[in-house]
Amino acid sequence: MATTPTQIRIDSEIKKQATSLFNSLGLDMSGAVNLFLHQCVLRRGLPFSVEMPNYNKATLDAMAEAKNISHDSNVKGYSSMEELKKALED
Repeated sequence: MATTPTQIRIDSEIKKQATSLFNSLGLDMSGAVNLFLHQCVLRRGLPFSVEMPNYNKATLDAMAEAKNISHDSNVKGYSSMEELKKALED
């Protein structure tokens, strides 16, 4: 099977996360992209549904709050469950 070099632009953070995911599955980026393209050809379309999520206001508010908390350097973080339990008991 002959291969062709292909160049694509990917958001750097998504690429980092995807590379980590693929590595945990025993794949590299090239292998994962090839797998995706093979599935597209076999299914004659995308191998998953593409749709806009329809979250309710409470879910959207919770997602926004979680994002704000994750970026707030004043919010205390915990590196283990034991550390969190101790903080909750104090």
